[in-house]
Amino acid sequence: MGKIDENKKKKKEALFNTAYELFVTKGINGTSISDIVEKAGVAKGTFYLYFKDKYDIKNKLIAHKTHELFTKAGAAMEAARISGLEEQLIFIIDHIVNELVGNKALLNFISKNLVMGALRSALLSGESSDAIFFDKYMMLLESDAHTYEDEDVMLFTIVELAGSTCYNSILFEEPLPIEQYKPFLYRTVRLIIQSHRVK
Repeated sequence: MGKIDENKKKKKEALFNTAYELFVTKGINGTSISDIVEKAGVAKGTFYLYFKDKYDIKNKLIAHKTHELFTKAGAAMEAARISGLEEQLIFIIDHIVNELVGNKALLNFISKNLVMGALRSALLSGESSDAIFFDKYMMLLESDAHTYEDEDVMLFTIVELAGSTCYNSILFEEPLPIEQYKPFLYRTVRLIIQSHRVK
């Protein structure tokens, strides 16, 4: 990577970090593009090189933050040497849930958008590295002892279920506090996985 590319990357990261900080402290409506560029120390034109508006940076940030969550969970799963698709997906979900319990600001920011970040970030950001989670998921499927059908629908359903129900359970303890809710969630995830197995 050349010096120009490195500077571009640093400016984009500064915009991401600053926007995230402002969005979680002031809210999206309370944050202007001028606030972001001023605090990041970049020109307004630089902002528009990477983002259309503050909603564009918000969507890309959600994708970026959820990508980080899934990447971290995947690395922890590999380090723990978990095998079998059911156990691997439960481990990943549990790792992400525990991260979000410890970081409610992040949970509020991404809201119920885990699916968008996990499955759609490559479309939003245009960066091929954001497709890594889906590629790793496909590798888990291929290495599992079972064969599955409609794998993308299965992943979407599991992540959507986990994202929306854990959001309510962590923040509002509905239908139960998260530690009490986890066994119900994981049982349902297992049933979803089993229902996609080719018999």
